[in-house]
Amino acid sequence: MSAIRHRLATGRLHRVCLGVYAVGRKELTQEGSWMAVVLACAPDAVLSHGSAAALWGIGSEWRLIEVSVRRRSWPRPAGIKIRSRPSLPDGDLTIHRGIPVTTPARTVLDQAATSISDASLERLVNEADAARGMDLDSGSLRRYCDLRSGEPGVTRLRRLLDPETFRLSDSELERLFRSLALAAGLPQPLTKVFVNHYEVDFFWPDLGLVVETDSLRYHRNAIKQTRDFRRDQAHIASGLTPLRFTHWQVVHEPRHVEAILASTRRTRYAGLRAETSRL
Repeated sequence: MSAIRHRLATGRLHRVCLGVYAVGRKELTQEGSWMAVVLACAPDAVLSHGSAAALWGIGSEWRLIEVSVRRRSWPRPAGIKIRSRPSLPDGDLTIHRGIPVTTPARTVLDQAATSISDASLERLVNEADAARGMDLDSGSLRRYCDLRSGEPGVTRLRRLLDPETFRLSDSELERLFRSLALAAGLPQPLTKVFVNHYEVDFFWPDLGLVVETDSLRYHRNAIKQTRDFRRDQAHIASGLTPLRFTHWQVVHEPRHVEAILASTRRTRYAGLRAETSRL
């Protein structure tokens, strides 16, 4: 202790937290502050929740540094939010940039169990999906939730992920979508025909309308998204109107789908009448 006191007095050490000292200078980087707090809290402490999300680069940190310890109780110093989590499994812990932290999947689930807004949670999931080297897409998150059924945040996170992974069979999709198209005033479409060298889901040749119905599960990566853009661009260049709806929208947002179809029908018919009058 005398050696520590001497180094403190001479400015070679600077006290950061109880039992944690910075060498040479007081100022710490954000990562240095996180590491200092983790070291000060407990031998088995890890950065978690908003702080973990910020360390992984998938979210903004809350005003307090957040830490989880695998013990039933622990002192809670001011300015630090500590959660006692004795059941936190080893598989949900890792080290990133030298700092003990919850894994990306656990971090997302932990945030889903907090009071952050739905928009913030969706942004967190999207940023995790897009992050390089994290390998955390909606499918892996769903599998992670399946292994932790009943835990806080699982129901909310599943609800967010469902629109991305929900998929109807071709027959169910056709049956449901045809009824929406008829309710919107459209005639019966052609299905699974080739237009501009692409097979399309629904086509109204007289109206020049193409509708594709996607499951986002199969359309999230850059290659598939680029392919979809090229399809739509080819249709637009030939004078057609392409629309896209998800399977989730067809089942859970039918009035929205119907309204868009009805509005597009009116616009296309108005355009055709204008063209005819000029001939």
